[in-house]
Amino acid sequence: MLVSKICKNVKAFASSDSLAKVQEVASWLLEMNQELLSVGSKRRRTGGSLRGDASSSQVDEEQMNRVIEEEEQQQRRQQEEQHIGRNGEIGGEEPGFDDRHESQQEQSEENNNRLITVDEESTCNQEEEDDEHAGDQEEEVEEEEEMDQESDDFDQSDDSSREDEHANSNSVTNSNSLMDLPIHQSSPFYIKTKMKRKLDHGSEVRSFSLGKKPCKVSEYTSTTGLVPCSATPTTFGDLRAANGQGQQRRRITSVQPPTGLQEWLKMFQSWSGPEKLLALDELIDSCEPTQVKHMMQVIEPQFQRDFISLLPKELALYVLSFLEPRDLLQAAQTCRYWRILAEDNLLWREKCKEEGIDEPLHIKRRKVIKPGFIHSPWKSAYIRQHRIDTNWRRGELKSPKVLKGHDDHVITCLQFCGNRIVSGSDDNTLKVWSAVTGKCLRTLVGHTGGVWSSQMRDNIIISGSTDRTLKVWNAETGECIHTLYGHTSTVRCMHLHEKRVVSGSRDATLRVWDIETGQCLHVLMGHVAAVRCVQYDGRRVVSGAYDFMVKVWDPETETCLHTLQGHTNRVYSLQFDGIHVVSGSLDTSIRVWDVETGNCIHTLTGHQSLTSGMELKDNILVSGNADSTVKIWDIKTGQCLQTLQGPNKHQSAVTCLQFNKNFVITSSDDGTVKLWDLKTGEFIRNLVTLESGGSGGVVWRIRASNTKLVCAVGSRNGTEETKLLVLDFDVDMK
Repeated sequence: MLVSKICKNVKAFASSDSLAKVQEVASWLLEMNQELLSVGSKRRRTGGSLRGDASSSQVDEEQMNRVIEEEEQQQRRQQEEQHIGRNGEIGGEEPGFDDRHESQQEQSEENNNRLITVDEESTCNQEEEDDEHAGDQEEEVEEEEEMDQESDDFDQSDDSSREDEHANSNSVTNSNSLMDLPIHQSSPFYIKTKMKRKLDHGSEVRSFSLGKKPCKVSEYTSTTGLVPCSATPTTFGDLRAANGQGQQRRRITSVQPPTGLQEWLKMFQSWSGPEKLLALDELIDSCEPTQVKHMMQVIEPQFQRDFISLLPKELALYVLSFLEPRDLLQAAQTCRYWRILAEDNLLWREKCKEEGIDEPLHIKRRKVIKPGFIHSPWKSAYIRQHRIDTNWRRGELKSPKVLKGHDDHVITCLQFCGNRIVSGSDDNTLKVWSAVTGKCLRTLVGHTGGVWSSQMRDNIIISGSTDRTLKVWNAETGECIHTLYGHTSTVRCMHLHEKRVVSGSRDATLRVWDIETGQCLHVLMGHVAAVRCVQYDGRRVVSGAYDFMVKVWDPETETCLHTLQGHTNRVYSLQFDGIHVVSGSLDTSIRVWDVETGNCIHTLTGHQSLTSGMELKDNILVSGNADSTVKIWDIKTGQCLQTLQGPNKHQSAVTCLQFNKNFVITSSDDGTVKLWDLKTGEFIRNLVTLESGGSGGVVWRIRASNTKLVCAVGSRNGTEETKLLVLDFDVDMK
């Protein structure tokens, strides 16, 4: 019951991205489960010291000593003046200055010995901690410098919109602060000392859930000595006792308690809450500044406790998991223990999972800095991806690699996988390029007609041609493995899934092939015009044709399960995610269908011409149109989320597009490639601008990976040479 309540309440803070809120959550967890205080405070922390050069506790003691000494000296002077006055009246001599000074020094030393009682064991422990801190100081400096660099790089690379949003939020502004409190006077070392104090345990014992050892229930004795306290602190004295500081409180021993103090305290406790507040206000107004300062030095440390360090590691990581990565990096700079938590590999793996970041191949082992501290490879992967995204947004556009090879012919199809680029052309050939060096690795020769469709996976390339055949190639050697015969007209489209490829032809049929054996497994007949587009997920085949129809097939039985009717013109584009079929037509509409029932769920209207290209991911559809606009849709609701237009929109038909969770990349007949923000629909910048744009220069196709963009460009009137442009947005992670 307690665990479920904890999870429910912590999730309520999931929308927060500030460290102060995390401290609030941690504090709540401690209140909900008092046993955690005992477990957490007993646990040895690998490094709880905060940044700083000297212990503030010593400074605070010296300041307090001076305050008390001044008060005592003032009282002695008053007494001596009275004594001198009495002696003068009687007729005695005034004592000599030297004798009086010597007696004052002796009295001062005696008073100082009585004024402040210091716990010897606590002092020894503090000295040991200081020695240990001094021994690790050099290593801490190196770690802090590295963490500062990571945080600075992350901050500098963040986009301006996020910076504005973060500036208005309740995020951390001081890496050395533990909580956003009105008072920030105490040194981190003083806070550290307070956090390491142990709890006093009573004699009672009760069972601890989740298989943990039983913990003694803490009993607190009121510092006033009046009312015994329960396990949960209710007064400030109880809170001090809960922090293990009840016996270490500095007391004024040179002054006897004033008469009536106990009666006054009893009366104070009998008052209501508002009456107590009023009495405290009057008391503070009556105090001298030194007395108020004394109260501040007693009260302040109690509200600067590091609740995260008191939690079990699992709960502490759960709380930190709700921080944004930026705040997580800042939290790592607070202290060594927080840094260890913030380097947790599973924590950063979840952050990467949220962003769709795969584990990078080049990070295979966790980097060991020193025993007990290991860098998280998932954190490195996240930071690397953030820098790559920043490069796309506003990094310097370096001169692209230029790949020439198809002369003045049109590049009809383009594939990009790993470090290989494959371009097909109406010159009857395909070319395999290195995306790293820009060199042409090999030319695939064998078709007797133009290549109009292709697919690639690993080392396998499949091409379809106007010569009515498909060919299977080895990308490594350039060898033609199989030639697939069967179609009676141009092979206009295809889709590869594992070992099978489905091809669509102008002969109105579709064929299913085994690419390992080269056999035709199935023939799907039913369309009455050219098949223009096809999708295959291994279970269902979906095809769109010039007969205005979309068909859903079971390839194993060669039966048409559904004929999706509704378009009033040719179907040019398809997307299929296993649940929804999305079709784009020359009738300007886009339709969303249920693949199981064949029903039309939504008709998306808004474009003014042919929808030439679409891409569907996670119920988000991006469509490009010949009317020069790009639209972003939610296919669940049928709502248009964004229209990518405005003064920076394309000036001609959109030829190709691609998107991920952050960006949309579009190409056009106007000779440009543009980058847009997926969430806001705002134009970011032009990635490619052809000099011949607007006078014949065209970007026919684009393909993008996480770090590279490949563009197939040329012209229909000879104003732009046919070539491939490769732009690199990768970063160097040293």
